Amino acid sequence: MAQFAIIGHKGRMGQALAAAIEEAGHEFKVGVDLGGDPAPLLGQCDVVVDFSSPDALATNLKAAKGAGIPILVGTTGLEQEHFVALAEAAKSIPVLQTGNTSLGITLLAHLVKKAASRLGPDWDIEVLEMHHRMKVDAPSGTAKLLGEAAAEARGVNLSDAMDSGRHGQTGARRKGDIGFATLRGGTVAGDHNVILAGNEERITLSHSAENRMIFARGAVKAAAWLIGKGAGRYSMNDVLGL
Repeated sequence: MAQFAIIGHKGRMGQALAAAIEEAGHEFKVGVDLGGDPAPLLGQCDVVVDFSSPDALATNLKAAKGAGIPILVGTTGLEQEHFVALAEAAKSIPVLQTGNTSLGITLLAHLVKKAASRLGPDWDIEVLEMHHRMKVDAPSGTAKLLGEAAAEARGVNLSDAMDSGRHGQTGARRKGDIGFATLRGGTVAGDHNVILAGNEERITLSHSAENRMIFARGAVKAAAWLIGKGAGRYSMNDVLGL
């Protein structure tokens, strides 16, 4: 049985994590809300899960390093400065950062990478995602994760190939672009479709999340897997052995 800390435990995802921890037979030991200092508390725990905010990441990484425990970061909306901080922390402790902790999405990204690699640049790639009306970032972290998988398969940087701002007279689609479309509404937990469109044929790889518990269960599985690992960066692919 592992002892877990949750940063952002009062949010909807934090509550789901607490339920998933108990469901998996572990113990939810420490909860830290937005603005709280996790440093004095993490020494009681085996692993910390952070689903708070990008602004809190530096403090949370410092606290995890101070306690010498692994950290799983599921916070979305991260910028380059945050990835630099994650890389620095990974020199001291195990770090797993992901835009989506669903085991199904992890497998979907693996399939997208395989398909993009095999089909080549003549096939256009579009990522379509829909989430609930309250989601504040777009495209979603998961959509970017899927786009990254496609870009990596093609040997390009997503930042160079990403097209998420179509409006008005855009002209013809540029060859090699990876397009993104964002939908928001209702209470949708998360739908993602990756469309690979060739000449006169089309493949759609998709995943639908019915409840945020799938993300919580995946996060708990991954966080427990991190315990005992050496310092370094890990991914959900490592958890599934892909």
